[in-house]
Amino acid sequence: MRKLSAALIFLVAAATTGRPDWTVTSAQTEGPRDGVQHRHIVLTDLETRAHAIVDLAFFSAKSYTLRLIDQPIPPRRDLADVMEQERCLAGVNGGYFSPDYAPIGLVIVDGRTITPLRRAPLLTGVLTASLRGVQIMRTREFPRQQKFNAAVQCGPFLVDLGRPVRGLEETHQARRTFAAVAKPDRAALGFCSEISLASLAEILGFVQLADDFKVSRALNLDGGSSSGFWFAREGDAFSVPEQKTVRDFVAIVPK
Repeated sequence: MRKLSAALIFLVAAATTGRPDWTVTSAQTEGPRDGVQHRHIVLTDLETRAHAIVDLAFFSAKSYTLRLIDQPIPPRRDLADVMEQERCLAGVNGGYFSPDYAPIGLVIVDGRTITPLRRAPLLTGVLTASLRGVQIMRTREFPRQQKFNAAVQCGPFLVDLGRPVRGLEETHQARRTFAAVAKPDRAALGFCSEISLASLAEILGFVQLADDFKVSRALNLDGGSSSGFWFAREGDAFSVPEQKTVRDFVAIVPK
């Protein structure tokens, strides 16, 4: 009877964790290019046979930081053009915007607040860069008196305290862009092929995507047709172009 009870407890615990069978089937690493490393990862869910491709640009927040590049007026350039012209090391698209390209949520560019912090169900986090490094904060944690060089409010939160956030949407498949941080001072910008928010959170929370990078927090950026990823390398850059024009970009640059 005790053995049966123990087995039942184990099955219930496994069901509640919801941990999928995502596993890395192949991975290629480039760099570091000027201290920033690109990793191209193919994953498979062994239970459903679903596949996902994740591209990550890793960096140390001691030597590098994030810059938000805004495009308030047309003509608005694409990600690859902006990254090359601004001599960035890597970058992705940024936050949400309305049909008239007005940013939705907090945006800070070069220390100047473009739009203020906003309370909304989707805008659960803020990606920031300051003298304290690169951080991902809950919206309620954001210190209004602190000086930030760059910030973009977005959401939802994907990973917190090293675990996938529960209750995320499980069925809608779309391209995804995200930011992630790891202790003690590591950070990454990333892109994922069409996948649900819940599956992306599970990958980031459960799968070791690099030997020295265990995600502690991750935040979803604008996805779908806005999603793009760019990484500088010798010769041609690695690029996953966005499918529509966007308002702003998040770039990795030297401090």
